[in-house]
Amino acid sequence: MDIVFAGTPDAAVPALEALVESRHRIRAVLTRPDAPVGRKRVLTSSPVKARALELGLDVIEASRLRGEVISELRALKVDAVAVVAYGAIAGPAALSTAELGWFNLHFSLLPAHRGAAPVQRALIAGQARSGVSVFKIDEGMDSGPVLRRLELPLDHPDVATALDDYAHRGAVELVAAFDDLADGTAVLTPQSEEATHADKIDVADAHLDFAEPARAIIDRSRGVSPSPGPWANVDGKRTKLFGLAPAPEVTAPPEIGLLTSWQKAAVIGCSDGWVHVAEIQPFGKARMAAADYLRGHGDIRFDPTDTSAEPTADPEQGA
Repeated sequence: MDIVFAGTPDAAVPALEALVESRHRIRAVLTRPDAPVGRKRVLTSSPVKARALELGLDVIEASRLRGEVISELRALKVDAVAVVAYGAIAGPAALSTAELGWFNLHFSLLPAHRGAAPVQRALIAGQARSGVSVFKIDEGMDSGPVLRRLELPLDHPDVATALDDYAHRGAVELVAAFDDLADGTAVLTPQSEEATHADKIDVADAHLDFAEPARAIIDRSRGVSPSPGPWANVDGKRTKLFGLAPAPEVTAPPEIGLLTSWQKAAVIGCSDGWVHVAEIQPFGKARMAAADYLRGHGDIRFDPTDTSAEPTADPEQGA
């Protein structure tokens, strides 16, 4: 089939590469325009655009699917559009530009975790398994019929690792779905179970409340690492903590919110025990080993959680 590939971030690159190696023909790549990145706000191409240009593919840049871009897509007369984390809503005009429709690779077992952050929300919820789905886009939010679903473990230490794994496994499923469409053997199954939603992660979602159990704290940290990064306040300033893991060997009664040393390792107290902390990033400082930081500064006590207060520190600090 002749297809357009639509995607933007790193997680979409494996699917682009897999489709290039498949029997299908990518007529163009649709991605979001160059955007400022980092503290210096350097104008930077999306990972998908950069890889598409390396592969010699034509690139269409658009932040919204309307007007001229619709005309460009319609002129290509493709059979279908493959979508992986493109980042804009495809309305009726866009969906009409491909004969068979637009098909999205989503990183959950739909209808679970519809929305922008399925892997992050599944990790925060402590799920042991999730998966990927390929579905036909309709006018709802990730509500169209499903062509393929693959259940997968969700035992990754952080979002970056999980997304990389799911992106590569999902790429195989996306190619298989397009093979089925080309062969006329695709079966589209309506989503019938109750849907759950995975809203975009913000800085508040990354806040750690050490009055919670260790498992909940670790799962939240996995779901927000590396970005925006798990944090709590010390003297009202955001401090980030990375690499949280169970610390069953610590026998001392836990002191909620106390970061201290135990047998040369950094641990922090929570409601039902202690949690190992691999790295720390105090406000305005570089990220470093938590054990090394404690040796130079002594114990740290995090502020008690105030659910009525907004975070006071710069949300991009240490990102």
